Amino acid sequence: MFLYLNVVARYMRPRTVLLIVLVGVLAVGSASLSAGAASHGHAAEQVPVQSSADTEPPDPPGDPLGWENGYWYNESIDVTPDDGLNESELDAVVARSMARVESVRGIEFNGTVPVEVISRAAFSDNRSVSDTNTSTANRIHQNVKWEAMFSIGEDENALSSFRSTQTATIGGYYSPGDDRIVIVSENATTPKMDEVTLSQELFHALQDQKLEISFNRSTREGLNAANGIIEGDGNLVDQIYQTNCGDDWNCVTPSSDDSSGGGDTSDINYGIYLTQYQPYNDGPAFVQQIRSEGGWEAVNDVYDNPPTSTEQVIHPEKYPDEGPVNITFTDSSSDEWSVPDLGNGSVDYARFGQAGLSAMFLRPAVASQYSDVPVLRPEQIFTDRRTLNYGLDVTNGWGNDRLYPYATNESAETNETGYVWQIEWDTVDDAGAFADAYVELLEYYGAESVPENESTYRVSDDEPFGDAFYVGHDGQTVTIVNGPTVADLSEIRAGVAPANETDPDETTESDETNTDTDETTESDETAGPDGATTDTGDGFGPGFSVAVALLAVLASAAVAVRRHT
Repeated sequence: MFLYLNVVARYMRPRTVLLIVLVGVLAVGSASLSAGAASHGHAAEQVPVQSSADTEPPDPPGDPLGWENGYWYNESIDVTPDDGLNESELDAVVARSMARVESVRGIEFNGTVPVEVISRAAFSDNRSVSDTNTSTANRIHQNVKWEAMFSIGEDENALSSFRSTQTATIGGYYSPGDDRIVIVSENATTPKMDEVTLSQELFHALQDQKLEISFNRSTREGLNAANGIIEGDGNLVDQIYQTNCGDDWNCVTPSSDDSSGGGDTSDINYGIYLTQYQPYNDGPAFVQQIRSEGGWEAVNDVYDNPPTSTEQVIHPEKYPDEGPVNITFTDSSSDEWSVPDLGNGSVDYARFGQAGLSAMFLRPAVASQYSDVPVLRPEQIFTDRRTLNYGLDVTNGWGNDRLYPYATNESAETNETGYVWQIEWDTVDDAGAFADAYVELLEYYGAESVPENESTYRVSDDEPFGDAFYVGHDGQTVTIVNGPTVADLSEIRAGVAPANETDPDETTESDETNTDTDETTESDETAGPDGATTDTGDGFGPGFSVAVALLAVLASAAVAVRRHT
């Protein structure tokens, strides 16, 4: 169950218009749409082919795939969307969209889900109190983990950043708890329907009715991994649906000013957004790979054996055999420092996976519209110039990770915190490549080496990430320790940042920064505001529908990439 701060909304997802622009539509012929494999226990029936000019084809006996509540999937309907949809028009659009989702995916709906269209202003008002009901421990936990990702500075609030990012980017959502779908429109006077967004949320309702989606989502990595199938399947269906809207179907799509396109991009926290966007980016290709090998039935089977890491979604060849390795962690902090107790049986650590680590490196380029690209080469930002590249050389070989926030009794007032981040890698070289790249990223944010201490760095307190850092590399393990001062590092993790026994002017292996990080080298999170056992109190779960407003930023980056390659 996804907890959208105080609103139970398991399915809230970025508009896949972004995917269509950046990912492109997968080559799936319309002739194959009605031939998809059946859902569990439901054989796909042959959908009669109707001419798109037929406005009232005959109703069939029974309830075959591709027909719902009196409408065929390719039937024309008489609606006037420019002035908004009245109740009968909305019913017709919803019924036909349900039939279309059935025809694409080969699964029959159990029943109709109510649909509501609201303005973005109304949606924003509903979100305005969403981050008030949270514990101090959870607030600290969220702030620490997203500061560790260089997503928020010490003077920022993670939950507020989530709220503003959600408000700006969500185009619609399905709420099983309320048994309804909400479409968010940019038109405040007469909210308009976007049929493509509607199809996304209808498919989430169909997943909830027919497929197993009760996955372990207790960490961001666990949630993103599960979303690899949930959102990958949903966005692949959406891409096929969108293709048909351009070819064979008449679809209700408002103008760009009226669509569920998104709010002000200045409200988007790109570190948070990119971490959570990965399943929408890589999921469709993951699902298409499985579908190409075994049809929709093979895709259905993945719900019974979902990905256990984002690495498996980024690299489908690793699914299902190469899962995360075990991590053993022993607290060695002083009495002054401790891991905040989140209560309610919640895990007290965070996991980001390859998706999160890659987002950490991608954020500067995307947030700056490509004016800053530290660590990476320009052409590494996208794969095939269409999708964001989460399979970076510097994060390939991820084995597992855990980040433990640390706080003192004064941290709630001072916001002076720390963390220990243990990251396991497949090989020593993988670990070394990441450690070198991480140090280079630290230097981008203003870090300087501390000559008196081994593998220790300091960012000035005048900077957003003003802290001390220890970056240790031991075999296949990289350990990052953060604290307010160099002296605090060994209080948070005993034995780190030891006195440097070499001449401070000599360059040691741990101080070197490998600038050639582009070469290829050889479960779980925190209590949400309502106290549930999950680390997705930070916000986005499956089903939030990317905002069109974000297109300008990523499109600018894509153009810049093309200029530099």
